[in-house]
Amino acid sequence: MGSSSASRSSSHGGSASSSSNFGAHLGGSATAAIVNFPLWKAAAIGQSGFKEAPDFMGRMRLVFGPPYKGVAATIFGMTWARAAIFFGSDVGKDYMVQQGFSTTIASTVPPMGVSALVQVINQPIVRSTIMLQDPSSTQPNVLSQLVELTRTRGWQALYHGSSASVLKTVPKYVCAIFVKDWVAARLPPPPSAEGTPQQRLEVLNRAAAKSVAAGVAGAALTNPLDVIRNEMFKFEESFTQTVRRLMSKEGWSFCLRGMQRNLVAVAVPIAMTIFLTDTLLETLAMRRVKQQQQQQQQQQQQQRQR
Repeated sequence: MGSSSASRSSSHGGSASSSSNFGAHLGGSATAAIVNFPLWKAAAIGQSGFKEAPDFMGRMRLVFGPPYKGVAATIFGMTWARAAIFFGSDVGKDYMVQQGFSTTIASTVPPMGVSALVQVINQPIVRSTIMLQDPSSTQPNVLSQLVELTRTRGWQALYHGSSASVLKTVPKYVCAIFVKDWVAARLPPPPSAEGTPQQRLEVLNRAAAKSVAAGVAGAALTNPLDVIRNEMFKFEESFTQTVRRLMSKEGWSFCLRGMQRNLVAVAVPIAMTIFLTDTLLETLAMRRVKQQQQQQQQQQQQQRQR
């Protein structure tokens, strides 16, 4: 995903390279989703206004303790969604640059389309998993929550809040990917010789810098839309009704509700996803380079023997 990783990966293109690159995106996304589930749970509870324990230890038990409702579905939804968005955006950017589009356009248009599509497909999982985090919820798992929503409110209820979700998800990933690419283009390339331990450390430092910048930018921008979406789930209101109610009760301060948790719950997973994916892509690229070098050495030895 980084400039060094991506360019090196694309230079060894082909279907095998594409599949391994997607595997790296999937692996990075899955690891980040598993590690950061408690952070997501805390943000979902705080932004939705669900009733919380009055003391610190009680809140920690609520976030980290059982019941672990919707864990598998949440991790699955986050994993495939982030992998599809970042991988699709990288592929789309490379294609658009080859077609002559500017880097700015190529860095924004693909994530807009891919993230919007992914969010709509993922919306039933998003809604059901958030509703399950309500401590007063009586549903045991995601499937039962989906069945209950469909039975009582129709299948359209599964996609309630899609407008807020898309408005929140698309800017978040467009901003994160644009910042990631912008920072990567302005960071100096690793000065050390390729393949050395120092060069690997320099690549990781580059990945860390752009990952943190992208994560914070994406999280801070979309916090108000997170609040609106979760309130729509909670009260079954339209986007406009929710905004009017929040403005009348809280004013513009609702935009900051759960901001601290969201900066952690959103910025950390995005940053971790980018960093881990970059690390995996770099590892795969170096492995391919070594394999090619070994093949060249073997060919040279065969030619000498002849």
